[in-house]
Amino acid sequence: MKLTTLALTMAMALGANAVAAPAAPAAAKPRPFLWENATVYFLLTDRFNNAFTGNDLAYDRRKDAAPLRGFMGGDLAGVINKINDGYFDSLGVDAIWVTPPVEQIHEGTDEGTGKSYGFHGYWASDFTAVDANLGTENDFRNLVEAAHARGIRVLLDVVMNHTGPVTEADPVWPKDWVRTAPQCTYKDAKTTIECTLVKNLPDFLTESDTPVELPERLMAKWQREGRFEEEVKSLNEFFARTGYPRAPRYYLIKWHTDWIRKYGVDGFRADTVKHVESKVWKELLKEASIAFEDWKKANPDKKLSDDKFYSTAEVYNYKVADGLYHELGSGQSVNYYQAGFNSMINFGLVKDAEKDYETLFSTYSNTLHGGRLNGYSVLNYLDSHDDGAPFDAARKKPFESANKLLLAPGAAQIYYGDETARKLDIAEATGDARLRSFMNWRELEQNVERDGYRIADVRAHWARLGLFRKAHVAVGAGVHQQLQASPYVFKRTYDKDGLRDKVVVALDLPTSKSTTINLHGVFANGQKVKDYYSGKTAVVRGGSVNFGTRNAVVLIGQE
Repeated sequence: MKLTTLALTMAMALGANAVAAPAAPAAAKPRPFLWENATVYFLLTDRFNNAFTGNDLAYDRRKDAAPLRGFMGGDLAGVINKINDGYFDSLGVDAIWVTPPVEQIHEGTDEGTGKSYGFHGYWASDFTAVDANLGTENDFRNLVEAAHARGIRVLLDVVMNHTGPVTEADPVWPKDWVRTAPQCTYKDAKTTIECTLVKNLPDFLTESDTPVELPERLMAKWQREGRFEEEVKSLNEFFARTGYPRAPRYYLIKWHTDWIRKYGVDGFRADTVKHVESKVWKELLKEASIAFEDWKKANPDKKLSDDKFYSTAEVYNYKVADGLYHELGSGQSVNYYQAGFNSMINFGLVKDAEKDYETLFSTYSNTLHGGRLNGYSVLNYLDSHDDGAPFDAARKKPFESANKLLLAPGAAQIYYGDETARKLDIAEATGDARLRSFMNWRELEQNVERDGYRIADVRAHWARLGLFRKAHVAVGAGVHQQLQASPYVFKRTYDKDGLRDKVVVALDLPTSKSTTINLHGVFANGQKVKDYYSGKTAVVRGGSVNFGTRNAVVLIGQE
């Protein structure tokens, strides 16, 4: 399918009072970057963009899956094409989070939801190889390099908890590597960690310190592929350097950190964190940091900055309101920040977004600045690949969704298609598959109208907010303060480690006339400020500013 160019997409978004989001300048001086303000774009590689149809069904996989539960053709090259097209630049994206690219089980399995394949990346078979459905090692290297060339970080999804399901083509790992029972009951730490998440999802014995041999199946596979000696030599060097016993978790740590050392991945999104001992995450992140420093030393011309390795934890149902500790039941709780994670994925925004802007923003800011999470960071989202209760599943409120996600204190996770109102309630699919439809490029290309809005207008709105975030660290990382209740106006200020920034935002303005915004002293008379929503500039006079626009949103900052 021939897709629209970025210029056409933005042009379609122009309405009577709207102004297209400006394209990010190719050679502009890099803006300050903070993970606490990052805009992370999360995509399922298989569902995003298909560059090559020849790899759509690797390993003799078939098109016999239940709706939205099989491979649909998206690949690493498709993501690269979108990077090079400037798609992510135009959204203000700082980091791309890709699902695990590792080789998945080859067969499909039916555990009660219809036949399913490992298109999502969470059913690993070989942690050292790229799944052929997604592409090659060279494709993954090119993806990281293409992203880095545009100042975009790459987050890799990692799984320490489990293998893929067992099928006729995918035998169970040896019993000294995994357990196949009991199934988790989530009553306390033990029944959350030393168990299988669901039926037929073998659980790695991450608590074990007992040395194990490589699985015969894996060794035979490496021999067929002509890399057995190389892989064994690399393992021997790892264990000699670290002194770790050859227990299952240390093989996994080695295999996961190789993706950093080889390709320069900037961070991990850790899957199923509360189902693995916190000490294991601490060990993984220690080795990840070493691998990242090794890569930067070996590639001084390719590194984006001197930032340390980043990590964010997926602790299912963790909320900002939990503070530093997440309860596992029976009075047991864990502080995952102490395990080395830089941030926690905030499952709470899905419900918190039902509150008004000021309640939401002030609560989050007070928690992150002086409250229970003072000095810590969260990654907010409104919908994802496995949250069955999104904020706006029917996509009735795409503009409000953008405002509440991209303007909430904290880092923001865009789930692919949030910015194009990709449907999350696919009727023919069941369970989490409903959330995982293919990216709606055609709807964007055709500028489809739905529920009183056009897709390209939604895309342009998300882009303006995203570019504003990228230009001003105060948006996500700054301290929030309401300036005015009606019309609603607030400021964000950031002042730390020599970096200062401030912005003023007005929401829900009348669109029948232009509005004069009282800046309450944030910007002084005579200062030139920019409205990042319309792209217009104005000089502050009488403590106020008026850009002559009729948009419902005004985003004010200095260039």
